[in-house]
Amino acid sequence: MTPRTLRLSGTAAAVTAGALLGLLGVTPSAAASAPTVEASFFTGAQQTGEETAVDLGAVGVCTSLPLSARSAVNLSAQDIDVFFRPGCETGTPAGPGDIHYVLGSLHTASFPFPALSYRVRPVA
Repeated sequence: MTPRTLRLSGTAAAVTAGALLGLLGVTPSAAASAPTVEASFFTGAQQTGEETAVDLGAVGVCTSLPLSARSAVNLSAQDIDVFFRPGCETGTPAGPGDIHYVLGSLHTASFPFPALSYRVRPVA
């Protein structure tokens, strides 16, 4: 059996995410913290705090976050590489290394360290 990956357009991803929230019994008041764009970083854990939109058009470009992020949501069809060091350098805040986070399409995340920069991957 060959594993397959399902990629959805931005609109399909939003509709799918909305349907999943409905199936999970999330009420409109609980969904009030939903992102206002397809992909966002948040200063607090579990998508709380100040929201910073991801520039999905800047594919392959290292982008610095204006505020460090502790969580994110990605309802787009693109994956996002998240870095805990400035300039999309891999590693932890303590020093360089090979650690970074891949925020997959249609996923949320809480990060082990504050995120400082990101790079949007091209759609495969």
